[in-house]
Amino acid sequence: MNTVPDLQLPSLPEITLRALEACRRDEHYRVISEIVASDTALVVRILALANSSLYGPTPGIRSIDQALMRLGTRRFKTLILTAALRQILFELSGGAWQQLRDFWRHALTTAMTARALATLTRYPEVDEAFMLGMLHNIGELIAIKMPDIETGQQYMDRQADIAAELVTSWGMGPLAADAMRYQLALPSELRDAGHLVKVISLATRLALSDSAGIAAAGTLFGLSEELVREINRRISQDVSTMAESLGIPLINSYNAEPASQQLRQIALRHAIAQQAIGFVDLTGKSGAILAETVNSLTLITGLPALCFGYDDDSLVLLSGTTGQHPTLTVSAQPGGSVLTEAFASRTLASLNRRTANVLDRQLLSLLRTPSLVAIPVIMGDSVPGVFVLGTDGNTPGATTDLVLLFTHQLSVVLQEKSNSLENETGETAFEHQVVLEQVRRQVHEISNPLTIIRQYIHQLRNRLEDPSVQEELDVVREELDRAGNLLLQINHDTAGDTDEGMADLNAEIHSLARMLEDSLFSGNNLHLNVLTCLDSTFVIAGAPAVRQILINLIRNAVESLPETGGTVIIKTSAPVWQDSRNWVEVEVTDTGEGIPDTVWKALFTPGKTTKGEGHSGLGLSIMKQLVDDMEGIITCRTGQEGTTFRVLLPAASHENFESD
Repeated sequence: MNTVPDLQLPSLPEITLRALEACRRDEHYRVISEIVASDTALVVRILALANSSLYGPTPGIRSIDQALMRLGTRRFKTLILTAALRQILFELSGGAWQQLRDFWRHALTTAMTARALATLTRYPEVDEAFMLGMLHNIGELIAIKMPDIETGQQYMDRQADIAAELVTSWGMGPLAADAMRYQLALPSELRDAGHLVKVISLATRLALSDSAGIAAAGTLFGLSEELVREINRRISQDVSTMAESLGIPLINSYNAEPASQQLRQIALRHAIAQQAIGFVDLTGKSGAILAETVNSLTLITGLPALCFGYDDDSLVLLSGTTGQHPTLTVSAQPGGSVLTEAFASRTLASLNRRTANVLDRQLLSLLRTPSLVAIPVIMGDSVPGVFVLGTDGNTPGATTDLVLLFTHQLSVVLQEKSNSLENETGETAFEHQVVLEQVRRQVHEISNPLTIIRQYIHQLRNRLEDPSVQEELDVVREELDRAGNLLLQINHDTAGDTDEGMADLNAEIHSLARMLEDSLFSGNNLHLNVLTCLDSTFVIAGAPAVRQILINLIRNAVESLPETGGTVIIKTSAPVWQDSRNWVEVEVTDTGEGIPDTVWKALFTPGKTTKGEGHSGLGLSIMKQLVDDMEGIITCRTGQEGTTFRVLLPAASHENFESD
């Protein structure tokens, strides 16, 4: 028996539909990856191709993001379309579809649990843990496809070995194979096993939500019952949210026919549009490609067509399918015609029952039809051309969808040609997003050990009595703070600032909080509460400076907490009216023991600090200077119940960037 007879495994039609739609809309790569990664069959196809010899001798792709980087955007999306076309060939019984729905829920629950456990227990490759969770019971997916029960049961009985053989063939390494092979081992046998083996084994048990899984969590990682139940509750909620977003019912009986029928129609339209693009010679310039594609458009719609190209604020008739076309150049400015309306609005425009102007009548004469529609080809911020189709005034929705798909895929081709000319690496914006995400993730991984070192130095300092050694440790800790701040700045700067002079305070706080919760607040009994207001918090300040202020405030607050732990609260308010102008307010409060009087009297002066005599105390003075440069206000109140820093920054109008 082969491990996997073929890689054409069934998916729930709702997932494939959503993946196709995300590709058509050119959604962010993280959105597409999340959809694809939620389905075992799609994961298998993409990882199998990415790890094949077709793309070089280096296998070992362990995540959908890595696969996307290796395959490239176009291959990745084509693979999804191919999977959709193969999906419509599956003919499963009603009971099998129900079984497939239950398989999907269990696989996704296991994968999310594995990722949560990997994060909680500091396993460095959380994406790998997620992928293995998706693949752990692939034998069951193969069994669902089998026509007879006996053959299916054979795959069910061997699913641990099947998964191990599969990840081995992809070059994911012996530890990943062991995690698959020993997933059903007893917890007592896994106490001293490798980290990844324990993560996957526990995830498979917790996904069943039984008492054995809770007991295993204590045996393998010393996790409390309360914590494990909270993990199960959150994962169950996340899976339900994912299912709801995809339109998959988890409680009631599952009927795949409506979604399957819709998938058949959409997948065929995608295939027809892609095939029509394939008829075109794509080696020429953009104008030549546009002119030639008009024939393909008529071929798939059966409607006469004209193609206009944009040149120097004019729309020029390039080609048509109604015989020899005249020389025709018109202004691209809106003049009441369907053609210029489509160009200006960047959306489909139709004559319908409206009164035709002169240009409309000229085009109707060329098309020899009673009505027409115009569809722009959108390429980023530009519209290189517009197609005009002759109709009878009653164009079916399916035809309209097909035309929109065709123009979208054509725009992708034109964009790729433009990218290859402007960028020697051929890197598109889509791949650029992936690179930036990987950089941010690597910076985050570097920040975690730095934070652990900081905390250890803090504990070590308190155990030493030699002041000179304490001073030296304070200097080391200050330098670690500086390195950590630089890393956080890099992590944000990779995303790029939308405006160097304006920042969204709430957005910056939430972004920082997600990273700092895994580092500064990872210790025992340390808590971070973020209370942001609902109103706009755009401020007249550069985002890097705002981040530096927030980082310093939060770090100082954490360091003010006692050894027993405590809470840091970040709260925003807007708008705040003071001194005849609008402000955005942020308060950072800690539950420490307050600032000593000796420091309080010269709070923002360099050299005055609660961190020890060897510490420079520059943090608060730099922060004060940053706030002053922004024409902001910073104040502080302190007492035995804690300390609160209050910062007021000038509010900005997001629309016109003017102070209120």
